[in-house]
Amino acid sequence: MNDPKIIVALDYADANSARDLVEKLDPTLCRLKVGKELFTSAGPQFVESLVRSNFGVFLDLKFHDIPNTVAKACTAASNLGIWMLNVHASGGVEMMQAAKQAVDSSKEKPLLIAVTVLTSMNQQTLHQIGIQTDLTKHVLNLATLTHQAGLDGVVCSALEAPLLRNQFDKNFCLVTPGIRPANANQDDQSRVVTPTDALRNGSSYLVIGRPITQATDPLKALEAIHIECS
Repeated sequence: MNDPKIIVALDYADANSARDLVEKLDPTLCRLKVGKELFTSAGPQFVESLVRSNFGVFLDLKFHDIPNTVAKACTAASNLGIWMLNVHASGGVEMMQAAKQAVDSSKEKPLLIAVTVLTSMNQQTLHQIGIQTDLTKHVLNLATLTHQAGLDGVVCSALEAPLLRNQFDKNFCLVTPGIRPANANQDDQSRVVTPTDALRNGSSYLVIGRPITQATDPLKALEAIHIECS
């Protein structure tokens, strides 16, 4: 079974801009991530169009609400035919279990993962919201709750992947953003990891944006990263 490790982040404000890029990509080499901005603008119909074009879609909406509401949202998302979706682990075990039950009851049964700590957050941010635990320990705690709830994995920093991979077996997915090819500009990222290093450190799937989406030849950039990952 073809299982591309690269997830291209469609960080666009509208469907036409995203579609211009998608038409240049190869679904056998990557999957696509649709986040809040594009989904709010383009809606579920656009997601379904990506699925019809044979792309696996990671719907990155980070559901976080009471269990019943999250379960219903996960059912609706699953019915779009997506490959993966996510919730916030901080919603708790009951919420995650409700989400998992909803996904498992759907016809498509996409992978369900949880966000631990957003990569934009640091120790000071955690303190501001009343969490005194060390950031790394907090990530591990939330990942452990995610595993206990029966989800398929987590979103985490590639720098945290070795810790989590040592804690959980290879079937527990680690989806990591902040990936830059060895020869790419780091843009505004201060902590970056190459695709090779990320996979070596335990990442299952790599979320990559600008090195592909802003490349002169996006398909060529994707192919180069695919080779680097092989």
